[in-house]
Amino acid sequence: MNQIHVLGISGSPRRRGNTETLIDEVLRGAEQEGASVEKVILSECEIAPCDACGSCEADGECVHQDDMAALFDKMRRSQVWVLGTPVYWWGPSAQFKLFIDRWYAKIFLAEDKAIFRGRRIVLVIPMGDADAGTARHTVGMFTDALMYAEADLVATVLAPGVNDRGEVAGHASVMAAARQAGRQAVGDR
Repeated sequence: MNQIHVLGISGSPRRRGNTETLIDEVLRGAEQEGASVEKVILSECEIAPCDACGSCEADGECVHQDDMAALFDKMRRSQVWVLGTPVYWWGPSAQFKLFIDRWYAKIFLAEDKAIFRGRRIVLVIPMGDADAGTARHTVGMFTDALMYAEADLVATVLAPGVNDRGEVAGHASVMAAARQAGRQAVGDR
């Protein structure tokens, strides 16, 4: 059997913060199950917003020549994705929203929808608010988008009440849940 590849995608603008810490822990769990892992930091990528120009519908190509083409290639080569974003105003970060909006071109083109179909997804969502319900819109957006894209949401790891950079590392139960999500995403195949 071929080795499973897991791609972590961090939508936090803050390096080594809670989102990246959780993604790293999911990736650690996946590695423990024998997977190869890779991580992308969206704030270090050049991703233009979708212009709703319709070019992708007309000829299958996006007008933007940016890092999304390479990111789609990484996604295509990975069987498991770890998608992480902090909660900003009850939704994902701007960096993550840009990334998701650019999925449009692939999801609506039948031959490209295979990038999403059957992918196993782990969501990690840290937030400053102590009420996990603050993530309800972010979780709902992901749940609906992934279902529409025919991806398989395997686990969601919420980390409420973490504001300081890397603070989540001190929350043993959340870190254990993240590590277990990585194992589950790779091991339950």
